[in-house]
Amino acid sequence: MDNDLIRKYAHLIVKTGLNLQPKQMLVITSPIECAPFTRLVSQVAYEAGARDVVIQWKDELFSKIRFLHAPEEVFEEFPAWQKEFYLSYVHQGAAFLSISASDPELMKDVNPDRMTKAQKASSTALKDYRERLMSNKNVWCVVSIPTAAWAMKVFPHLSEEKSIEKLWEVILKTVRVDTQNPDTSWQEHKANLKTRLDFLNSSALKSLHYKNSLGTDLRINLPDNYTWLGGSEYTPDGLEFIANLPTEEVFTLPEKTGVNGIVVSSMPLNYNGNLIEQFSLTFKDGRIIDFSAQKGFETLKNIIETDEGSHYLGEVALVPFDSPISNSKILFFNTLFDENASCHLAIGKAYPVCLENGANLTPKELEQAGVNDSLVHVDFMIGTSDLDIIGFTVDEEEVPIFKDGNFAFRI
Repeated sequence: MDNDLIRKYAHLIVKTGLNLQPKQMLVITSPIECAPFTRLVSQVAYEAGARDVVIQWKDELFSKIRFLHAPEEVFEEFPAWQKEFYLSYVHQGAAFLSISASDPELMKDVNPDRMTKAQKASSTALKDYRERLMSNKNVWCVVSIPTAAWAMKVFPHLSEEKSIEKLWEVILKTVRVDTQNPDTSWQEHKANLKTRLDFLNSSALKSLHYKNSLGTDLRINLPDNYTWLGGSEYTPDGLEFIANLPTEEVFTLPEKTGVNGIVVSSMPLNYNGNLIEQFSLTFKDGRIIDFSAQKGFETLKNIIETDEGSHYLGEVALVPFDSPISNSKILFFNTLFDENASCHLAIGKAYPVCLENGANLTPKELEQAGVNDSLVHVDFMIGTSDLDIIGFTVDEEEVPIFKDGNFAFRI
């Protein structure tokens, strides 16, 4: 691969994604397979004036060994030192970078109950940390680079070397690093997203009605004082950052008890190394009352049954079918990319920042405003080429939002 492009990518992550400030701490969570790139990012961060860089290495092959052989009770525990690790840095105002590059089916032989227990223990212990990030009190960014197992899943007909090379090429294109000036390209992209946000936020919508030929027929009410976000996000101090590289979505939150109907997935969902395929969810008064899956039913069941909030939705996101990642016709088996190729929803916790002044409200005030809370936030894709979405105002006036998979309004 072109080392200059890879270095440009590292600079984009540090300067645009994280907008790292002089003397700021940076915490990186990275698979060990991504070590060379992670070290490059750390070097770029130091060059940008980082006070220090701390790396939390993840080894998914060891994780599989542990899930298969460790005694059951260890998955209900979370080390106190790990909790303190994240809390100490989050309260120092650190920036957080996560590199997402897992093997989509590594954990298919693991009992999903064990993984659910581990996920719940982790989410419970790190609740304060997660809430600070989801309220944008710290800058954070999620990115990806190829690993051999992931690349071979995406491009199974290529050799390992060629599949990695191809995935690098695609990733660098999706984050606009292949353009002459990535910073300029991102400024233009953010401006385009803002045009969509301005239309949606000025339309005073009270609900959205989704329909397509897969069987989706879903009505989602929106809470009072919601706002659509996308592209740039901001800390309470006004520091701009981009939480996902790439990003093509605009998103908001649903009213917790205002979701009714059925929604059908349009892509497989990779959740902790397990694939969930061809699944549907049925809602009544916001709550999931029925669900099905052709593959990965137990994994889906465990997500939904994590806690009370995981029976409800926390995010509504719009992505046109005619968008760069979707037009690549590549199924990535990685939510960071697949969610930016498709309209999607999320099971579980809502982003408080999608409510005016939401980041400053107490949990009780958020609950009263119809904002869902949960230990999980799991995006799943529902967009298709024939998806229609009609918005409704308080007076039930119809506002076309999507027609045949794309925005029905011009930007």
